[in-house]
Amino acid sequence: MMLPWLTHENQPFPDTATAWGSDTEAPGLVAAGGSLCPERLLQAYQRGIFPWFNENQPILWWSPDPRMVLYTQDFKLSRSLRKTLTVFRRSMRCEIRIDTAFRQVMGHCAQTPRGGQHGTWITNDIIDAYGQWHEQGMAHSVETWIDGSMLGGLYGVSLGRMFFGESMFSHRTDASKIALAALVAFCREHGIALIDCQQNTAHLSSLGGRTLSRIHFEAHLQAHVDQPNIADWSYHPAMWEHILLTHS
Repeated sequence: MMLPWLTHENQPFPDTATAWGSDTEAPGLVAAGGSLCPERLLQAYQRGIFPWFNENQPILWWSPDPRMVLYTQDFKLSRSLRKTLTVFRRSMRCEIRIDTAFRQVMGHCAQTPRGGQHGTWITNDIIDAYGQWHEQGMAHSVETWIDGSMLGGLYGVSLGRMFFGESMFSHRTDASKIALAALVAFCREHGIALIDCQQNTAHLSSLGGRTLSRIHFEAHLQAHVDQPNIADWSYHPAMWEHILLTHS
């Protein structure tokens, strides 16, 4: 099966329906080549396509079917995590910050291999590309600071009323979960109903994630990606009420 190659910036992505299927060695693979410039990334994410490749590979573009997603209303806040959040908030030891250390978050995520892989897919080229997108207000980090140190966080892409989660890291128990809980609270505050998680993992399933067929994911995408972008990416402590005053 021939893989389409992107040879110039104006070349459109293939239809995602032509992505390699489950009977191939790379299910969900759509195309290869091209660049990671902001314009190409925007074209990709508007179609539900994302880059994922290792250091010595060409740029590979993916649209998995099914897709792992987290509906923000389905987020599971465990009893232990609720207790941790409550204790930290009362003691003022834990602080959520947004976009204060974007590239550092990416660097920490790069040290956490995806899916048990050896090495990382968050190469210097990826860090530079998403760093540029962050400077344009399209990519964001949610950071967990405890006792003045950043011990967990995540980063992703925001388009309209969609958030595309890319990766997370934790240097302390529950630090990445706290960042995810904060993201969910932020999304609920701003009317974002779904967070794209890309790959199916047991960890995300335990937090309320589930799979969605490509056709249903793309339908949701088309309905929400062109809505106005969120202008204010500041985090207010009152947003915790979206999580702590609801039952998971």
